[in-house]
Amino acid sequence: MSARPAPLESIDVGDIRVTYLPDGDASVAAGTVFPASNDALWEAHRELFDADGKLLLTLGGFLVETGDKKIVVDLGFGDMTVPFDPVDGEFRGGKLLSSLRQAGVEPADVDVVFYTHMHLDHVGWTSQNGALTFPNARHVVGEGEFEFWQGVTDEGLVAVGPHPEAVQAPLVNRIESVGDGAVIAPGINVLASPGHTPGHCSAVISSGEDRAIILGDVVHCPLQLADGDLRIIFDVDPDTAARTRDKIAAELEGGPRVIGADGHFSGSAFGRIVRGTGRRWVSLAEEPAR
Repeated sequence: MSARPAPLESIDVGDIRVTYLPDGDASVAAGTVFPASNDALWEAHRELFDADGKLLLTLGGFLVETGDKKIVVDLGFGDMTVPFDPVDGEFRGGKLLSSLRQAGVEPADVDVVFYTHMHLDHVGWTSQNGALTFPNARHVVGEGEFEFWQGVTDEGLVAVGPHPEAVQAPLVNRIESVGDGAVIAPGINVLASPGHTPGHCSAVISSGEDRAIILGDVVHCPLQLADGDLRIIFDVDPDTAARTRDKIAAELEGGPRVIGADGHFSGSAFGRIVRGTGRRWVSLAEEPAR
C-alpha cells in the first residue's frame, strides 16, 4: 500500500492534549535526500513511498492544549505548491489553518507559536499580507536560530530558509529566543536538539508519568531512528545532527509512556520506539488495542 500523509489526530499526555495539524505533504527522491542510502534500503521499505515512487513526507504542525493555554508548534509550509528541483520533488501546503479550526481553535486564540527551527516548511503560516497570522501569540524559537537565518548569504541555504519579507520581517521585535530547559507553557519544556540547524529545539510535553517529545526535524524518516547515520542533505551540521538523533532516540526508549511526535512521518505523526534486534518505530495506529 502506498504511503499516505498523516491525518489530523489527537493524543492525551496526562491532562495535556496534543493534536497533529496537517498542512500538506511533499514527495522527494529518497536517494537524493539521503545521499548515503542505497536502493536495497528503500526496496525493503516501500511503505514509505507514494504511488509515484517518491518518498512521502507529511507537512504540518502541532496544537498543544495545556490548562487554558493553546500552543502551536511549527507552522507548516503555507498555502502554496512548489516544485523543488534539488530533490526532484514537490512541496504542497495550505491546510494548517483549516486543521486548526477543525480542532476548535482560531488563530487569535493561540497563546504561543513555538518554532522548532526556521526552515521554510516549518514557518509557512507566519504571516498573511504582511501581518502575523497569530496576532496575539508570543513567537518563540531556540537561541541563535533567528539570528543565524538573518545572516545567511549562501544561495542553497537561503532557498530552504525563512522568507525575508513573509517571515523574518514580521517577526522583528516579536520573536523571543529561549534556551534548553525553558518553560514555554505549563508542561511544555524546550529540549535543545541542534545539528539540523544551529538553534533547532524539540518540545517535551510532560504530565504526571506521561511524556511526549515533538521532534521537529531531528528525524524526517522513521529509519533514521534505527540508523543515526542516515543523514539528510538539509542538516547544517551533520555530525552534531547524528549525535542528536541518537540522544533523542535513547530518550524515546524510556518506556511505553513516552511518545514521539514527528510532523514529517507518513501514516501517523505519533509513535513509539520499540527494541528488538534494533530500534524500530511503531506508529500508534499500528499498536494493538489494549
